[in-house]
Amino acid sequence: MIQKPGNKEPVKFIITFIVLFLLFYYFNIFYFAITLPNSRHYNAFLATHFDYINGLRWVLIKSSAGILKLFGYVVVSNKYELLVAGRGMIQVVYTCLGLGVLSFFAAFVIAYPKQMKARLTFLFAGIFCIEFLNVIRLALLALYWNRQKNKIIDHHTLFNIFIYIVIAITLYYWVTAKKNNPHGAN
Repeated sequence: MIQKPGNKEPVKFIITFIVLFLLFYYFNIFYFAITLPNSRHYNAFLATHFDYINGLRWVLIKSSAGILKLFGYVVVSNKYELLVAGRGMIQVVYTCLGLGVLSFFAAFVIAYPKQMKARLTFLFAGIFCIEFLNVIRLALLALYWNRQKNKIIDHHTLFNIFIYIVIAITLYYWVTAKKNNPHGAN
């Protein structure tokens, strides 16, 4: 597609995307720091009443445990860990939550020039799908991951590569939907 000399839409999108990504990404890191009890900037009120990071961790652990229980596994979980009896145990740390991936996805979708309804629908559906894939990943790790045997393979990196490929393919189809189907973006 040839751009008109005065078309600033791509530049606006790129700048908005980068600003939103950095804002989301570093806000999550900052918020994690202020809700961590031993942090220099700890805020007890926010940690007690608005700790969405530990809330997300709880949802991921309980959802993974629920799926494993559906398949007949005996599962024990707490605030940070998921144990499958006779199989394995994982500790769900900040990097397991997928907030960096969600920051990228949300920034792209919000910055992209489509109708608000299309963006919001795609944003919420995408976040749900990304976290669902994360739940499946955590359940599989609890079943099969062995830290001593798998010192070379970094499952976080593998999942990030996989999820970014999925996101890239999905974003490609979402961005080109209106070109192929005039009703696809509505």
